[in-house]
This record gives sequence, structure tokens and C-alpha cells, in this order.
Amino acid sequence: MNTMTELKSLALSTKIRMTPSEAFVETLVAQGVKDTFGIVGSAYMDAHDLFPGAGIRFISVAHEQNAAHMADGYSRVTGKHGVCIAQNGPGITNFVTGIAAAYWAHSPVICITPESGSLTMGLGGFQETEQMPIFSKITKWQVHINSPLRMAELMHRAFTIAMHERGPVQVNIPRDYYYGEGDYDILAPQKIERSAGGPDALDAAARLLAKAKFPVILSGGGVIMANGIKDCAALAEYLTAPVVNSYLHNDSFPASHELSCGPLGYQGSKAAMKIISRADVVLALGSRLGPFGTLPQHGLEYWPKHARIIQIDADPRMLGLVKKVSIGICGDARLAARELLQRLKALGKMAPNKARLAEVRKEKEAWAQELAKWPSPNEKGRIGPRQALAALAKAMPKNAMVSTDIGNVCSVANSYLPFDMAPSFLAAMSFGNCGYSYPAAIGAKVGRPDRPAIAYVGDGAWGMSLAEVMTCVREDIPAVAVVFNNGQWGAEKKNQVDYFDNRFLGTNLENPNFAEVAKAMGAKGITVDRVDDIGDALKSAVKSNKPTVINLMLTRELGDPFRRDAFRQPKRLLPKYRKYSAKGV
Repeated sequence: MNTMTELKSLALSTKIRMTPSEAFVETLVAQGVKDTFGIVGSAYMDAHDLFPGAGIRFISVAHEQNAAHMADGYSRVTGKHGVCIAQNGPGITNFVTGIAAAYWAHSPVICITPESGSLTMGLGGFQETEQMPIFSKITKWQVHINSPLRMAELMHRAFTIAMHERGPVQVNIPRDYYYGEGDYDILAPQKIERSAGGPDALDAAARLLAKAKFPVILSGGGVIMANGIKDCAALAEYLTAPVVNSYLHNDSFPASHELSCGPLGYQGSKAAMKIISRADVVLALGSRLGPFGTLPQHGLEYWPKHARIIQIDADPRMLGLVKKVSIGICGDARLAARELLQRLKALGKMAPNKARLAEVRKEKEAWAQELAKWPSPNEKGRIGPRQALAALAKAMPKNAMVSTDIGNVCSVANSYLPFDMAPSFLAAMSFGNCGYSYPAAIGAKVGRPDRPAIAYVGDGAWGMSLAEVMTCVREDIPAVAVVFNNGQWGAEKKNQVDYFDNRFLGTNLENPNFAEVAKAMGAKGITVDRVDDIGDALKSAVKSNKPTVINLMLTRELGDPFRRDAFRQPKRLLPKYRKYSAKGV
């Protein structure tokens, strides 16, 4: 097999004789792939055998869904492609949930799906299914390799589209197409330059911001992806515009900045909500303004219904999709912020608005005091969840990467996770699937071994991902899991409290000691049942540089319901439960 070192001495337009498997691997190398996630399978073993010689690490996981989540987490903290691969059929169908999560996180994941052989497809053979339709709505692009001779060409295009359109791409390869030989071009990565947006729209946006009486910037995930936080801050400072984080993007603006107000959305910051409710102009920078992220919270209908909205997004299909906008700009968040600042300066010097700064300080202080006093009592051997989250936040390393699962306590954590650097915060976003946080943290740790990776996960969701502790032990990945052990599916139990008269069906759990389970797998396990021990446990876990599970014993206290928008009080027509006969009621 030709190595990339040898290829660099050749013109990239010169075709080289090699096998399709070699073309496959050389394309990965050309794209800078160092790590892959999956489960080994016969369908791609000829290419897989070449990984070590090419310097590609293959991380063997316990379940393919988690491989996709790892690729997602890896991609989000490195800004590079995440790659997952598995056996055709059941191995590939197990990718679906993880790829859907990556789609809504805008992660450039390359999902490689080996397929049944080209000459037997459609005959109902072993481990056969149609693998393209099931990914059709959760990928940015799909490609079926229709000839072994197009292996390098179409793989290269997949990597290009995944990065340019910010989302997962599926590469479907019949298992017999790894064999043979041909002449291949191994191309360098294709970089596509982005722009700030249309000049007319930018001019109009600058004029609107210059005249605004109370402008507010909503900093979204696009700001992180564009590496635009400094440019967002410079724009905010010139305007003296308060900045709120979009839902589950707490790292999109430094929490310590004097203009930072915190996150919107479920269990977000009251300070952010009260500030944005006063806005006459909202600059949504790098945000699709997802519907769930602006729902009422803490009893506040905070979205400013009469504000004029300037929305900036790299995807033109997102502009005006959720909220009616006054100005839509298809552009890169960093470049757009920079251009807006230049245009504002050209319109005239703006003096700092001290009254607005004072308003931000007042609301932030009030919210901090409310959080600190929020009742969350301990019980014997159990810690109040808000006390636990506050203690974790206090002990959190400044450079930590934190992933959160879906669920009641994990969602309440949104109020207790400030960040001053990015990317640092990983969540399943609007797909909201259980079992996300731990594998995402593992992928993040592989991508950034210099930073602590800490997963927040409820005990219900932990059942879906705890087997990956074995992966961390085997692969020497020192990710930390903080398991909120309260013996319940809390988010759904809250619905049963509010709407179903405390009829707890399927929401109570009987758990083992997760710390002892972790030890049995070869990891470090710590059980914590006193709030004063939380900080020491987290610091010890990070310092140990070993895979660690913190079994955090919590009370059954529940936060606000997760989906208040989706429920009505149940209506029952029958007077009581009764058995049904074959003849009907």
C-alpha cells in the first residue's frame, strides 16, 4: 500500500495503482483521520486490517450506537470529522440513533456502512437490509459506492460535504467492493471558503442595530463552530449588548464576561430570560432558533414578541423557519460578526451604555442568589440534586468538557454549567435521546486527551451506556461518568406526578451499586452520599487519569416538567378499569 508520505512526493493528480481497500484507507489518511469508532466486522475487514499501518486507531466499542455518539463527541470538540464503521445489517441499524443525534448537533460525522455483497443484495441473505433509506432523513448527504473504482472519489466528496454542510454523511459500500485493484487519485481535503453574507443585508442589519434601544445578542452553536466567540464579544462590547446563550450552548459565550446573561431554554437562566424579554432588536448569531429552545420557563413568557430579529445562519433554509425575521443573513457567524462591527463603527462611534451594564449585573446577581437559596434538602444517605449540581460546578476544572444526558437532573444542570472556553458543552440537542452523554464524553476525551471529559447521566440512561466502561478500561480512555442515582426515570415520573395522580408505571428503578459495577469492569468507582464529599470525589476522579464512575446518591426530588407543551389532563370515559372480552366492552 502506498503511504501518504510517498504520495506527498507525487503530484496529487497522478493516479496510483492500489486495491479499493487501500484507496479507502489512503483517503482516510489524506483527510487527517487518526481515530475511528465501531465494532469489527467481516464486511470491511480487508480495509480494517490496514488501519494500524496507516496510523489509524480503531476504538472497539460495546454497542454501535455508542460508536456514533463517540464520533459525534470527537467531532464537536476537535472541529474535525468523526468516523464510525461497523458490520453490515444489524451493526449499521444500531447507528441510527447516534447519527440522528449528530444530525441535530451539526456534527460532520462520516458514517461508513458496509453492505451485503453486490451480487446477492435483494435475496434476503444473512445480515441484509436496505441501508440507505433508514438514514435518508438524518444525514446531509448519502452516497452508495457503485463501483470499486470510485472508492477514493466518492469518499473524498463525502468528507467535503460533511464539513461544508456541517452534518453526518453516509458512505454505503458493498462488501465485495473492497477487493480488486485499480488506478486511484488520492486527493487532499477540499476547503470551501465561507462568507459573511450579502452586503446589502449586512448594511441593513448594522443600521437596525445602531438604532436599537435595547439590542440583545443570542449566541448559538454556529458561533462555536465558526470559532467566532471573540468576534461576538467584540460586537457585543461595542453595542453594549447583553448576550444570551442559545439552548444547550452554554459555552457559546464566556460566562465570566460582564455582558453574559446565561442560557435560554429549559432550566436556563432567569437573568437571560428577563434581559431578552426587554429587547427591541435580537441578533440571533449562528442559531436556527429551534422551537424547544425558546419555550416559556420558570413561569416566564420571555421571548420578545415585538422585537425585530436579525438571524444569521450558514444554512439558508434555517432563516425565518421558526421565528419571523426582519433580516435574514446567510453567512458564517464569525465573519458576519466582524463585518457588522466594521459597519457599525463606520456609522459612528457608540458610547458604552452603563445603564444596560448595570441592568445585566442586577439580573445576574438576583438569579445567582435565587439559585443558591433554591430548596433542595438532603436525606440520610441521599443528596438534594440542586445541592449536588452546585457542588459539582464548584469543583469542575476550568478546562473540563462536560456532556449531559437527557433526563430530569441532567436538564436541571443547565442552570449550573457556566463555561469560559469552547467547545466545552456537549448535549444531545433537540433529538434528546437517552444514553448520549457517556459515549460523547469518551469521544471528546479521545479527541482532546489534554482536557478532562465528564459525563452527567441519570441512572436510567446509564443502563444504556455503562457497558462502555469496559471500552474505556480496554482502550485506556480516562473519561469520568457522574451517575445521578435516584432510582427513577425522573423526567417521565414528573409527568406521572402532574398528570396521572402519582401512578408510577415503569418509572421506578432498582439499581446496583454502580461504583462496584465499575470496579468489576476494571475502572475506578466512587460512591458519594454526602454533599461535602462531591468536590473531592470529582477532583480525585480527574486527577487519577483513570476511567471513573461516581455513583452519586440523590433524593427523588424532581424539577419542573420537561414537556409541559406536550400534555393535557387525561380524560377517561370508562368508570373504572375493566377487562375486555373478545366481543368488546
